[in-house]
Amino acid sequence: MTTEDRSAGGQSRAPTIKDVAALAGVGVKTVSRVINNEPNVRPEKQARILEAVERLNYRRNTSASSIRRLDQRTASIGLVVEDLANPFASLLARVVQDYALERQHLVLVGSSDGVADRERELVAEFCARRVDGLLIVPSGTDQSYLEAERRRSVPVVFVDRPGRRIKADTVLSENDRGVREAVHHLTRHGHSRIAYLGDRQSVYTAAQRIAGYRAAMEELVAGVDTRYVRTGLRDSTSAYQAALDVLAQAPAPTALICGNNSITAGAVHAMHKLGVRNRVAVIGFDDLELADLLQPALTVIVQDIATIGRRAADLLFEQLKDPTDGYRRIAVPVTLIPRGSGEIPTPDDKTGR
Repeated sequence: MTTEDRSAGGQSRAPTIKDVAALAGVGVKTVSRVINNEPNVRPEKQARILEAVERLNYRRNTSASSIRRLDQRTASIGLVVEDLANPFASLLARVVQDYALERQHLVLVGSSDGVADRERELVAEFCARRVDGLLIVPSGTDQSYLEAERRRSVPVVFVDRPGRRIKADTVLSENDRGVREAVHHLTRHGHSRIAYLGDRQSVYTAAQRIAGYRAAMEELVAGVDTRYVRTGLRDSTSAYQAALDVLAQAPAPTALICGNNSITAGAVHAMHKLGVRNRVAVIGFDDLELADLLQPALTVIVQDIATIGRRAADLLFEQLKDPTDGYRRIAVPVTLIPRGSGEIPTPDDKTGR
């Protein structure tokens, strides 16, 4: 029996476990034990089976395997992110994938585009494929639909922001603390007119970040000047226009804090257009590719995406191993990385203190 055997339709037939057993001269159960890494197979038989697997280019039918298993698991998990093109989401997906592969699990990934209905569609598709668990960066205002999946013993972990109208394990960043630190950093360099450019306030992370800005401004510079605040910025184009607008105020702000990496990109373009990159300080939340090569290099607040991904995956696999009634919320610290743009002093403070 070889992979050259043809079906009636003229297509190569995929080799089966019976083909492997026949070529190796052993029983099907012995082959099954070898490909599932089970013990008690003599070395010489194992060698023949592995040689047969290689010669036939045999691939295990994981769907059939899951049907035979008592727990009906498929060794797969679903990951819903907002936009896989975003560096945060792509790195998160990579970290989760590596973690899952170490545990012999496949990861199915989809982008919701921040649309609640799209999130629900992806979850439905993943669950139709019988994933063992779900990691979700939630969108919209209601994730209570996931209760139906949990009743089917599908564990859920939220990443980057908590779900709404449902309690579940959650791993997120210390968003408010990161922006507070940015305000403190800028005031140490003489700034008091500090502008803020942020995303939609319906997004949990955006709301947390501007809350940190408001709290720090109240503490350090006697409040927020609303002329210097713009929110609802969904992309770099809207951020570009908002930065032009806020920098045209009189008096103009001497520093900017940008609530995410796409906003930072738009703001930096606007500052280049106005010729103020060397005069106005800027700190971005989340890093940008080649940010350290800009002149001046970009000061950023970075999230520990690797830790976020590993902790979220760890919580999910813990639930798969031992479901519990309690829900955990883990906040991962962020780090401010000074590179130059956030250390530009105000025009009347050249000490750079």
